[in-house]
Amino acid sequence: MIRATALAALLASTALSSAAMAQTAPPASTSQAASGGFATSDATDPYLWLEEIEGERAMAWVEEHNERSLGVLRGDPRFETLHQQALEIVQSRDRIPSPGFNHDGTIDNFWQDAEHVRGIWRTTTLDSYRTDAPQWRTILDFDALAAAEGKNWVYKGATCLPPEETRCLVSLSDGGKDAVTVREFDRATGAFVEGGFVLPESKGGVSWIDQDTVLIARDFGPGTLTSSGYPMIVKVLKRGQTIDQAQTVFTGQPTDVSVSGYTLRDADGVVRATLISRGVSFYEGETHRLNADGTTTRLELPAKSSINVLVRGQVVVTTDQDWTAPSGQEFRTGDVIAWDLERWLADPATPAQLVIRPGPREAIEGIRATRNKLVVALYENVRGSVYVYEPNPSGEWARTRLDLPQNVSVGVGSASDRDDRVFVSVTGYLNPSSLYLADAATGAADLTKSLPAKFDATGMTVDQFEARSADGTMIPYFVVHRDAMPMDGSNPTLLYGYGGFQSSLLPGYSATVGKLWLERGGVYVIANTRGGGEFGPNWHQAALQQNRQRAHEDYQAVAMDLIARGVTSQPRLGVMGGSQGGLFMGAMLTQRPDLINAAVIQVPLFDMLRFHKLLAGASWMAEYGNPDIPEERAWIEAYSPYQRLEAGQPYPEVFIHTSTKDDRVHPGHARKAAARLLELGYPVLFYENTDGGHAAGANLRETARRLALEYTYLTRRLMDAQVPAPE
Repeated sequence: MIRATALAALLASTALSSAAMAQTAPPASTSQAASGGFATSDATDPYLWLEEIEGERAMAWVEEHNERSLGVLRGDPRFETLHQQALEIVQSRDRIPSPGFNHDGTIDNFWQDAEHVRGIWRTTTLDSYRTDAPQWRTILDFDALAAAEGKNWVYKGATCLPPEETRCLVSLSDGGKDAVTVREFDRATGAFVEGGFVLPESKGGVSWIDQDTVLIARDFGPGTLTSSGYPMIVKVLKRGQTIDQAQTVFTGQPTDVSVSGYTLRDADGVVRATLISRGVSFYEGETHRLNADGTTTRLELPAKSSINVLVRGQVVVTTDQDWTAPSGQEFRTGDVIAWDLERWLADPATPAQLVIRPGPREAIEGIRATRNKLVVALYENVRGSVYVYEPNPSGEWARTRLDLPQNVSVGVGSASDRDDRVFVSVTGYLNPSSLYLADAATGAADLTKSLPAKFDATGMTVDQFEARSADGTMIPYFVVHRDAMPMDGSNPTLLYGYGGFQSSLLPGYSATVGKLWLERGGVYVIANTRGGGEFGPNWHQAALQQNRQRAHEDYQAVAMDLIARGVTSQPRLGVMGGSQGGLFMGAMLTQRPDLINAAVIQVPLFDMLRFHKLLAGASWMAEYGNPDIPEERAWIEAYSPYQRLEAGQPYPEVFIHTSTKDDRVHPGHARKAAARLLELGYPVLFYENTDGGHAAGANLRETARRLALEYTYLTRRLMDAQVPAPE
């Protein structure tokens, strides 16, 4: 999906009841930390030195705490079994190779296993892919490349020039960072192009215009990055030019999140428009057309919108705000609309057609275009279906439904631009993943591949409940458990949450959760809180900025509901979340520690008074607010976990982990959280992977170790816990 800002791979007025307006503030604290003291300024933060990512003192601290924590967790007699099980799962060849259609109808795949830890990029025919033993041809071996060049390369994707797709721009990351080096590769020869396009390490993007021309948004030197650390300038680079010789075609503002360039192509690979995306904030942006003479023209689109696809000459757009189009038409938040591209570019007042208007408990989770059809994953109450849309001669869009299993999660994958075939994945918490090859023209869907069970789900079931949040909103959540689960509070329960950036937590099969937790008697719970996208943009926007506390209350309401139902109890309840979900964990820890006995805090945000000053943090002010504005600082400081940590609280021993190579969420958040807890006298387990990036796993072996550490910790805290007998 092409977003209106380059970063949103992720505020209109939201209609809320009077009850919904009665948001409560975080519990008041009498400590100096909450009332204005600890870490409320640089001068009062004793751990700023831990923000020096590879500073000598900081890395010595990391090494010391890694050694201690790894000693504790790897010393547990259960660690090795969990580690071997995790390793077997993540390195297994018994997985569905994710398919990507090429223009000629062949299939590409990126694959990792025990022999290919960094992975291989490979290809086969569609007929071969559909067999039980596809005959793959390796395009590029990243383990061999890293060894030959003495580099810690992590593959970050490739973009190939349509329609031939023989020339590709390959992105390589040092250790998993978001910043990448880009190099031109020739699929026909299987080698990097001598004298071809090479872009040095930087965050940013690159897009083909033609064989000798690319659009680049990079770090071009001082004054060319936004305050968020992303590109502010787009240039056109011709073959044979140095980057300094490239023509600047667009310059944003330092306060923007980012700018980027891309092409809108038809099914034959012909460029129909060259576009510049200016991300004014994480959710608001502008789209400009790059004209033949090098000038740009701003397109008439809502600030919060996404250009999704081009299909049969129709440009399809999603709006995340109520909007009056230049034609005078009124559209609502979440609507999907379409214009005839050429007519619309010539006249912005050209009327649009409404394609989809989701209901209040519906959300669109994916949009793809085949040669002639629009294919959409549409969820109702967090359960998915796939619909096919096509314009009628009258301009209206007709809808049919693909013949797929119901009451599951569906994902719309790669689509063919030669015909109307599209891959669709189907999964559930207890349903191993399967892959269908659907024909959007007929509605038929053939099972292409399915996985065997990776854990014993005999006697397990999935329930969906709702918890009442502090303002009365009902928050859905899923509980995966054994049928015979006693409702006496004795079940070790792991509650997962994220709650931000319009990212939905949808049912899916996790072999590691199943094997390392469910099969061993654990209960797994997923909270669909506000801030996510489970019910569309309004569900997300209800927990933005000054309303962030609503999402925390939603998550806490689920925890309380689990205890009230007898599913679990405080000694047996643990929480887990990463990144924005790590902020969730911090809020739970500092606001309701009485509810939990464990917290796995993964690559977290924690110091919310400084998040905007660290790495990509400034790009998230549209989500959280700006701590430099007093009014906004007040609502952020009310829940910022780092400042709210205090002595004398029933905090459980937590497990915090991060990555030195994470250049998105600064590892200083995790380090400082651990240091402050230790200063206050609380036990803490801390682990920092020195590779891995924001996903915390540069290779499969490291991923397996991280999983084993997490579930060893959870076993110690929740399965070993003694639950008081009912009175």
